[in-house]
Amino acid sequence: MSETTETQKNTPLGACASILLAAALWGIIGLWNRRLMAGGFSPTDIVVVRNFGGMALLAAIFAIKDRSVFRVKREHLKYFFGTGVISVILFTMCYFTCQKLCSLAVASILLYTAPSFVVVLSAVLWKEPVTKRKLLALLLTLVGCVLVCGLFSGGLTVTLTGILLGLGAGFFYALYSVFGRYALAHYDSMTVTVWTFLFAGPASLVLVPGSRTLGPALARPDMWLTAAGLVVFSTVLPYIFYTKGLSRVEPGKASIMASLEPVVAALTGILFFDEPMSAATGAGILCVLAGVVILR
Repeated sequence: MSETTETQKNTPLGACASILLAAALWGIIGLWNRRLMAGGFSPTDIVVVRNFGGMALLAAIFAIKDRSVFRVKREHLKYFFGTGVISVILFTMCYFTCQKLCSLAVASILLYTAPSFVVVLSAVLWKEPVTKRKLLALLLTLVGCVLVCGLFSGGLTVTLTGILLGLGAGFFYALYSVFGRYALAHYDSMTVTVWTFLFAGPASLVLVPGSRTLGPALARPDMWLTAAGLVVFSTVLPYIFYTKGLSRVEPGKASIMASLEPVVAALTGILFFDEPMSAATGAGILCVLAGVVILR
């Protein structure tokens, strides 16, 4: 069987669409985060709102709609600890700390090393083939992310600790696809998503550094609608769509396709916040889109 035929077989159109939609919804997170931070929320406040809010929303919906998602075997809880705590919470902690020590562009690029980690781990754990097509897509999306995030814009701050934390963020981010695949061998995508947040919600309260600003920020009624938008559209829905896509697409391919996120983030900044559209940004967008198309 040819590589093209194999790729088409392993990447159903609906599953690809779910992953790309998830990446797009993650990419518009700036619409909510910028307003929340202007209203007094710190970055760590936003982590708590996302994860605890996501848990509360999913738990409330499925307590009414379908309680069967709460029934899982005790020996499988390790997979949800992996998706919820080791991946979601630890990647966030590493990422925000990296942003304090390095320039935002550096932190963003280090985070998007995640697809490389997923491709390597998938090859080791499940013998997922590392094809020329996949390597080319990986290279194009990585170069695209570098250009979109403005790594060559100058005036960058880099520290060794920051680099290690940024790589840690990429690694822990990648582990969602790994732990998620193990969990999906036993449960449907909705159960995996719900249990991810049943772990991530409480963990965010315990592990994320406390903040004095969350209480006063939440006291503002005008911030509640924005927080709801963050929880629904850039937290719960993208995790639902990504996990659904992951159930039918190889983790390495899924992670590469999710590199669409910084492209949507850049376009959000251009369209809604009057950020400039540079030649490098345009070239980066084309590179990422080409990488995604190659995987089909």
